[in-house]
Amino acid sequence: MAFETKEEVFERVIQQDRPLCKYCHREMSLWEAPDIVIDDGLGWGTPYMFVCFNDDCPLYRQGWDNIKENYGRTASYRCICYPGTETYECMSVYGPQGGMGQIVDAKALARRREIEEKIQQGLSTLERCIAENDDATALELLTDAAEPTRVRVKAAEVMGDVAGVDAVEPLRSRKFGNDILRKKVDAAVDKIHERHFTRECPFCAEVIKRRAKICKHCGQTLPA
Repeated sequence: MAFETKEEVFERVIQQDRPLCKYCHREMSLWEAPDIVIDDGLGWGTPYMFVCFNDDCPLYRQGWDNIKENYGRTASYRCICYPGTETYECMSVYGPQGGMGQIVDAKALARRREIEEKIQQGLSTLERCIAENDDATALELLTDAAEPTRVRVKAAEVMGDVAGVDAVEPLRSRKFGNDILRKKVDAAVDKIHERHFTRECPFCAEVIKRRAKICKHCGQTLPA
C-alpha cells in the first residue's frame, strides 16, 4: 500500500476550497495537526485539517458551560473538518488561544503561490522536452520528489511519448509512493513498448522484441 508524504498531503489540501463551519457557517482555517496526541489517543489521521477559530461560534461559546457542567473542567470545543470530506467533528481546547499555534493560513498561501510557480515552470520545461525529445530532463523531473505531483504526473506522460527503451529499467526500478504517479509511470512504460514494438521478458525482465519467441538474454522460451 502506498502512502502520501506530508508534503503531498499539504500540496493537495491547499488546492481545496475552505469548508464552512457546521455550526456558524464561517470559513474554516487550515490547521496542522501537532505531533502530540490528545483526547482518545488514536491520533489525528491526517497531518492537516480545517478548524473553526470563530470565538462567536455556538459550539465554542456553549462548549465552556457544557464541559464544566458534565466534566468539571475548563475547556470548550472547536469544530474540525477533514480535508476532502464533509466529516465534521469536535476537538477540545483549553483556552481561547488553544490550537492557534498550528494555524497555517499565511504559510499555506505562500506555499500555494510557490507551488503554482513551480508547476508553471515544470510544465514549461516539459513542453520543451516534447519539442526536443529530451527524455533525460523529463526523467529528472519525474524522479524528483521535490517537484509538485502535477509536474511529475505530466513528466510520466512525456516519458511515454518521447523516451526510448533504455528508460524502461529506470522507470521500473524507481519506487513511487503516490498511487496515481505509479499508474502513470506504468502507462508510460506500456506506451514506450508500444512505440518501439518491444516487451519485457517475464523471466529476466530484459527488453526484447515483441515478436520474439526465445529471449536473447536468458534463453527462455517465451509464452505466446
